[in-house]
Amino acid sequence: MKKILIILLFSAVLCPFNTAFAQALQYYKGKVVTDTMVLTGADNLTDITALYPGKRVAIVANQTSVVRNQYNKYTHLVDTLIYLGVPVVKIFAPEHGFRGMGDAGEHIKDSIDTKTGKKIISLYGKNSRPDSLVMADVDYVIFDIQDVGARFYTYISTLTDMMYACAKYSKPLVVLDRPNPNGFYVDGAVLDTTYRSYVGMHTVPVVHGMTIGEFATMINGEYWLVDSLQCKLSIVKCDYWDHKMMYRLPIPPSPNLKTMEAIYLYPSLCLFEGTNVSVGRGTPTPFEVYGSPFLKDMPYTFTPKSMAGSKKPMHMDVPCHGENLHYSAAKDGALKYSLFFLLNAYGHNIKPDEFFGKSAFFEKLEGSGLLRQQVKDKVSEDDIRKSWQPALNNFKQIRKKYLLYPDFE
Repeated sequence: MKKILIILLFSAVLCPFNTAFAQALQYYKGKVVTDTMVLTGADNLTDITALYPGKRVAIVANQTSVVRNQYNKYTHLVDTLIYLGVPVVKIFAPEHGFRGMGDAGEHIKDSIDTKTGKKIISLYGKNSRPDSLVMADVDYVIFDIQDVGARFYTYISTLTDMMYACAKYSKPLVVLDRPNPNGFYVDGAVLDTTYRSYVGMHTVPVVHGMTIGEFATMINGEYWLVDSLQCKLSIVKCDYWDHKMMYRLPIPPSPNLKTMEAIYLYPSLCLFEGTNVSVGRGTPTPFEVYGSPFLKDMPYTFTPKSMAGSKKPMHMDVPCHGENLHYSAAKDGALKYSLFFLLNAYGHNIKPDEFFGKSAFFEKLEGSGLLRQQVKDKVSEDDIRKSWQPALNNFKQIRKKYLLYPDFE
């Protein structure tokens, strides 16, 4: 037992992105896992290179697509595979781009990676599905992006479109799996297909509780691709991880998810993106605060500013009144999906008729046509949750068929 603790503490000392000692002790109690304690799919290089030796590959990647060496230092997957002699022919980039610096929703142009000279093709925007010309010189595709486990996080939409392209043009797809930092629970309304969009393609709840490899297997198994196509799919699994663990990411997955607190709060606070309430874009703590010029009697004030990753934030240069959730998130370790913040903000809004706006973006995020009216009618969170349960319970049964790791239940 003493040997195990020494190993954990040594691993934590080598982890530069976390409060190492505290996390090692928490892991020892079975709560938190740092990145040094888990092997991701990308870390299993032998499994990757053995699948299609000598074949030309395109890689779907961003700044999270890293490989850890024996010194606990990170190199990018693209650089690593090129160094090993794998014939990488091009790079596909999701929302926020290959280096992860684009704003949410910002159109990312095709470009050239200055380090490798490889062409980068954007999969975010009108060309989200590669065509036959783009796929012609590709023998197979590797997908390696860190997801955060929320239906509206667009990396799973990029996954879906790439699976479709691979199925249509008969190209195998290899998913390098990574732990889901919100993979320890399942919650929220299941998507009503009336509101299907790029922020919600599949009939899954807000928090689906699956790794990206498990999610890909479910898409294939449930025939969710257009025309019910299926792609030739391989998953390179993680080692030493399961759904009971709370995995701390070594690299922010996008510009406005800078901390683990933000990642835990993201499923709950992202609903505000369909309202007149800011989630703190344009501040040092996005998705750790919320507020609006139209909220009264609130304890915290912030002013969004133009900055990298949020060039034109909501309510730019206007004081917003709301709450700072950083300390409560840190105290609780993780905040599961909650409607409290949404209901609280609506109750304190001096312009309730303008809270949701005129578009259906709120419905696309939340996944149904019910919640807007439930909020207006001041239905309790408990009663709102009861309305989710039949579809949510059905999804949980489907989910079990595709799990690759021990579940949290």
